[in-house]
Amino acid sequence: MDNAKRSTERMPVDLIVNGEARLLEVEPRMTLLDALRNELALTGTKKACDRGECGACTMHIEDRRVLSCMTLAVMQDGKRITTIEGLARGGELHPIQAAFIEHDSFQCGFCTSGQIMAAVAVIEEAKAGWPSAAAADVTKPFTMAGLSAAEIRERMSGNLCRCACYPNIVAAIADAVPTG
Repeated sequence: MDNAKRSTERMPVDLIVNGEARLLEVEPRMTLLDALRNELALTGTKKACDRGECGACTMHIEDRRVLSCMTLAVMQDGKRITTIEGLARGGELHPIQAAFIEHDSFQCGFCTSGQIMAAVAVIEEAKAGWPSAAAADVTKPFTMAGLSAAEIRERMSGNLCRCACYPNIVAAIADAVPTG
């Protein structure tokens, strides 16, 4: 089989997208971002740099944040994908979504879905005890008490905001951190 024909063949990919089983037929080189936007019309996740530099395309695969513009759809067969459209539950906004609104953490909104998805992951990673480069001692387990503004900024550093809403984004994340 010649390479030109092989590159245009579509392959089946079974995904669980926002809790719903979905079967897609995609080209082998199609990114997860393009597959979800083009094949499922889930356009909340934004395509900005298309090089993994800005974080606008952040979504979760198996509860871990990923840059979907750098992730091939065919490699996610059988995996659970959560996009911004799947974050709210039962008509209730996720606490991060509510905090972003409360703290006016966006202007143009282009980066907002990626910022929110990254923020959800930041809190989960901190709860799991993962240290960051800003942690005082990376050899010790991280605790939620250490999730300072500096920690939040470090953990969110891969998500860019053209409108420079960073202080409000950090405040929203800090406000949404579960207590107790």
